[in-house]
Amino acid sequence: MERRATPAVVSAVAVLAAGGLVLLFPMGPISGHMLLHIGLMNVAAPLTASVLARAWPPSDRAALVWAATVAQLLLLWLWHAPPAHRAVTGSIWISFAMHGSLFAVALLFWVSLITLTARNSWQAIAALLVTGKLACLLGVLLIFAPRALYEAGHAGGHSAHALLDDQQLAGLYMTMACPLSFILAGVIMVAHAVNRFGRPAAALAKYRT
Repeated sequence: MERRATPAVVSAVAVLAAGGLVLLFPMGPISGHMLLHIGLMNVAAPLTASVLARAWPPSDRAALVWAATVAQLLLLWLWHAPPAHRAVTGSIWISFAMHGSLFAVALLFWVSLITLTARNSWQAIAALLVTGKLACLLGVLLIFAPRALYEAGHAGGHSAHALLDDQQLAGLYMTMACPLSFILAGVIMVAHAVNRFGRPAAALAKYRT
């Protein structure tokens, strides 16, 4: 189980290390919000999943991986739509609901990935790549949007220009976290799969000699 949890642990540590450097720079309301949910989804969730998976039996249910993938991406995009984000900034309870739901689906995503059997590992790799691509797409949107998308939610004490700069910083944080988390985990799983498939061939060659 420890070997199967390696991608989640390594990706979480990579994001955490990068986050330590990010904290040296000033944060605004949007970038601070982004760092919080990156911490929950890309650090806390995979680390928690690596612990929970020790008591979780291996599963062939790749459908659970894809259900968790779709749920995670839907919630990520829905919660970052301007009306939803405006509601989050106006209510502490809605903010708790947002971060709690994002953490819950991320935890389900990582647990389902870690506990998936080796013969279905290619589906876990595909789910990681799809998640990384669509999550990064949201970050790119925040970077290149021509105006501040969340101006109404953070207008107090911040100019439109300052909010746009902070939104672009939040997008940069997200595009940094995606490859360090989902893509890195996928690369590690590919390496494990190549190593696993290579061992029978090496054993056969040794037997023949």
